[in-house]
Amino acid sequence: LILEYEAEHPQFPDVPESKQESVPLEVGILQPLDMEQFNSALAADTVHQQSLPTVEAASSPEPPDPKTCSPREYLEFYIFPVLLPGLAELLHEAEKEKCFEGRRTKFIASDFLTEWLYNKNPKRKDESFTEFFSIPFVKDWLKDHPRPPIPLSLLLSEEEASIIIQSFWRGYRVRCDSEIQELRQWQKKLREERHINKVVKQFWTKQEAK
Repeated sequence: LILEYEAEHPQFPDVPESKQESVPLEVGILQPLDMEQFNSALAADTVHQQSLPTVEAASSPEPPDPKTCSPREYLEFYIFPVLLPGLAELLHEAEKEKCFEGRRTKFIASDFLTEWLYNKNPKRKDESFTEFFSIPFVKDWLKDHPRPPIPLSLLLSEEEASIIIQSFWRGYRVRCDSEIQELRQWQKKLREERHINKVVKQFWTKQEAK
């Protein structure tokens, strides 16, 4: 259904069909013109043009009553005309978020589709754009069903993740230096001899008693 929708709504509708599909010149030169076929095709095209208004009128009937129509009619007249454009936008957004390149991404398809349908509602035509987490029924649902936090690995971009990894690696290489190791051993020995942890615990106990 999505492919049919994109076929009916191409991304470049202004491009002439003659530029979309090129026919080799040899096809028109090597094959002789059959006048009988030409006349029959011309007559068929004339009949088609005469019957075109009737076909267009038959292809756009009045919408059925949503309360009494069949499930198929309800889907075709009330669900698919609204849902298919949203699914097409969903696929384009998923491609931008590189969902087809990795197994795990931060992109949640149901959230995007909910936000898109809510903002495209004809009843909200004159209202401003509302983010997903600001939609009233979404806020009410998340109060009773809070989501776990998204892992940091999905929130960071490749550049941000590379900076964190490189800084950790530089710190590790510095800590491996012999002088730094000696300093760290001295600090550890100092903490053990003066019982730093015990002193800090006693300090906070006195502070809480006050």
